[in-house]
Amino acid sequence: MGPSVAETRGTAATANGVVARIIDEVYQRFRADTSGTLADYIPELAAVQPDSFGVCLATADGRVYGSGDLETAFTIQSISKPFTYALALADRGTAEVAERIDVEPTGEPFYEISLDPRTQRPRNPMINAGAIAAASLIEGRDAADRFERIRRSYSRFAGRELRMNEAVYASEARTGYRNRAIGYLLRGAGIIDIDPDEAVDRYFRQCSLDVTCRDLALMAATLANNGVNPLTHERALSGPLVEQVLSVMTTCGMYDAAGDWVTTVGLPAKSGVGGGILAVLPGQIGIAVYSPRLDAHGSSVRGVQVCRELSHRLGLHFLHVTRAAHTAIRTAYSVTEAPSRLRRDPDELALLRRYGDHARIFELHGDLLFAGAESTVRAVEETPGELDALVLDLREVGYVSAVAIRMLDDLQAELAATGCRVALVDPEAKLGHFSSSLDPADPRGRVFADRDSATEWCEQLVLDKYRPPGEAAHTALTVDQHPALSDLAEHEREGLAKEFEIRTIARGELVIARDSPRAGLFLILDGRVRITFEDRSGHRHRLVSLATGMSFGEIPMLAGVRFTNDIYAESTVRLAVLPPAKFDLLTSEAPEIKLALLERLAATAYTQSDAAIRALAAHGAP
Repeated sequence: MGPSVAETRGTAATANGVVARIIDEVYQRFRADTSGTLADYIPELAAVQPDSFGVCLATADGRVYGSGDLETAFTIQSISKPFTYALALADRGTAEVAERIDVEPTGEPFYEISLDPRTQRPRNPMINAGAIAAASLIEGRDAADRFERIRRSYSRFAGRELRMNEAVYASEARTGYRNRAIGYLLRGAGIIDIDPDEAVDRYFRQCSLDVTCRDLALMAATLANNGVNPLTHERALSGPLVEQVLSVMTTCGMYDAAGDWVTTVGLPAKSGVGGGILAVLPGQIGIAVYSPRLDAHGSSVRGVQVCRELSHRLGLHFLHVTRAAHTAIRTAYSVTEAPSRLRRDPDELALLRRYGDHARIFELHGDLLFAGAESTVRAVEETPGELDALVLDLREVGYVSAVAIRMLDDLQAELAATGCRVALVDPEAKLGHFSSSLDPADPRGRVFADRDSATEWCEQLVLDKYRPPGEAAHTALTVDQHPALSDLAEHEREGLAKEFEIRTIARGELVIARDSPRAGLFLILDGRVRITFEDRSGHRHRLVSLATGMSFGEIPMLAGVRFTNDIYAESTVRLAVLPPAKFDLLTSEAPEIKLALLERLAATAYTQSDAAIRALAAHGAP
């Protein structure tokens, strides 16, 4: 038996993750079960190693886990049926295929020589009659080209070139009298309009393609990934046809055991007498099992057991709806509870404390389908009180369905009509709005790359609305007007102001580099500076922004330490700088002035530090 493995994008590694351990536990649990019999009506199938066993799971984004015989080749047999049906749908369209093949469960064995007595069509494409009819619908120049199109189609699902097992094909062709009888029945009923021997031969050939357990898992994952192979990124089938194929697999894929399968496993699936089973959880994973001993329905004994166990352990039943599917909101709060990293003056802080509940942030997560979008829209609409600004953070959202996009667009329009604007934190444009596609004046709102910028924008909307009439936002200061000097007498302020140097720094320029020695006391007279830090991947983030009336450089000046962060001009900024030498002279020449200055700076530094820590605590590390 092969080892347990986990793969990412095709690179194998030792399995030590939670999912890999579960797969291996399930594999070990059923490894000793040798019940069931080999398919003996095809001589070559009776010659395989009866106790081969492999379990493989592939996610829709290309992660592969498995235990056992993952690379042992075996013929695909009836697992080929949904894939040829898919190609027939692509070639002929759903309407034409439906005229020849029904989609109803039979309750009969897969090899039954019969048609529906009412419609005179095969009951579904998962039984032999329907599969032969589907094979007859494949387009191509000649018989060889038609089979080659089937082989290439299967290969796109598997992500590698598949080959036919000539020995198994010869064995099937030599003993397949029952399937030939079905072919002639179909021709006599007008279901197929080509030579029935050609249709049956093509069916024998498709059943004789060699696959591995890993191949089947990736074929299933491609169906789970809406028809796109998660490793090669090649589209194997269109989304609407994937839905059609999976629907038929759900009701008919496990033959006369389909009802029991749906209730106990709850996954669209297909089995084959070669010992394989393929199962799909749409949007998430594909599962494959290989074990050639079969039960009375023609399905792998261990394969059925493994799928049932995995469905139970991993909660895979497609009718099992979790809370997460209903609740897309990860958390919600106001800008008062989690302010931006722009430090505000006392008047602005007072306004935000009073009116901050009028601007709220909703962090969303998971796949946003109808249920999640509905719960989000409802929560926003039921927000108590007046809402002036809203942040929808979609960075942790995966797939967004078309109906969810429509609902959120409608929500934006609905809110805009009440005067509320929406900030979308959506750097990947999951809702289809790029940051450059919306006018800044658009009444619906804006698109931002990060939540902090969106929060700052919402804070400003609140301030602009509730600031008292005639009260301006920040205005430029002179040195003696700066709050840092406010505790000094007028003649002291005027005298100390003359010691400061005035500097103007252009937007984006570095003001102070990280690890610089103390460089003076910096008072911001106009504009803003940004104190930044780098994460482990080298991306730069805002720690805090300081605006007009604030200061920096105090700690290095007082403690003699170096700057711990880079400081940039966030806008064109005008600074007043008291050089270190002049600052030091105050100790001997004007100790009372220095003491008053230090007390004011200490209070300001504490306030700014506390605000920065609260912002980081609220938002978390980037």
